[in-house]
Amino acid sequence: MNAVKTQVYCAVITYCLVAIVTYKLKVNRPIYEILQILSFSLLDKTPVREILTYCDYKNVKELNYKQLKISWD
Repeated sequence: MNAVKTQVYCAVITYCLVAIVTYKLKVNRPIYEILQILSFSLLDKTPVREILTYCDYKNVKELNYKQLKISWD
């Protein structure tokens, strides 16, 4: 039960932090899109403001490579 609570707390805290960043930087993107952008640029040293203003996550090829590929053969 503690692991589930920890995951829920982490998800709520992450959502709140992203909402605060969205508000402070005045970004007009949905929170889900911001989370996607931050997920593929996690280890990048580019400032968050630049990432969120100049990034189009639909054109990023890395998103497809992070998914687990299951071979049904």
